[in-house]
Amino acid sequence: VRMNEPLVLAGLVTSPLELISFVLAVITVVLNIRQKHWAWLFSIASSATYAVVFFDARLYGDMGLQFVFIIASVWGWTMWLRGAGNGPLVVKRLNPGTRAWVLVAWFAGFVVLSTFLDHFTDTDVPHADGFLTAGSLMGQLLLARKKLENWHIWIAVDILYVGLYVYKGLMLTAVLYGVFVLLAIAGLRAWSAHVEHCWRRASFSSRKLWRQDC
Repeated sequence: VRMNEPLVLAGLVTSPLELISFVLAVITVVLNIRQKHWAWLFSIASSATYAVVFFDARLYGDMGLQFVFIIASVWGWTMWLRGAGNGPLVVKRLNPGTRAWVLVAWFAGFVVLSTFLDHFTDTDVPHADGFLTAGSLMGQLLLARKKLENWHIWIAVDILYVGLYVYKGLMLTAVLYGVFVLLAIAGLRAWSAHVEHCWRRASFSSRKLWRQDC
């Protein structure tokens, strides 16, 4: 059986490779929520398989993003294992200035990627693909740094991805991203509770340092 052959599952047209990617991606997000470093291994595997799925669907921005995800996953895995500075990497909030820069970087990435996709590929959704690819990259980078706001980005991006994948006929992946929305909400709640717990346990002097990143 070819991995990209059509497969009907619970009334949805998918393929064996998309199904494998689905399972790997769900495991990745569940482990991310629990802050388990093995999430990055599953992220690498799911990115590799999804690159093939997206190539067949002519979603070249998303395909290219998977290779960036693989690189970012290796970096994120290293960060989660080695920590930051002299201590372990902990969940923190971005300060307002950094949040603004993230939005600027997202918009700049959208302009560059959508222009490239529009002029140099045969994709029929260059702007949607470029916008969501740039947003996904921002989310992945913030996740690697254990920044709480990564979940805000993933919630927004995943909701929009559901519509895009329905349009492209990737029904199982559309369902997956619907599940991702729920998992991202759960991740936001879990990480927010973790930040609040650490804040309550921190001494007054530690809170002054903590506030620089919150």
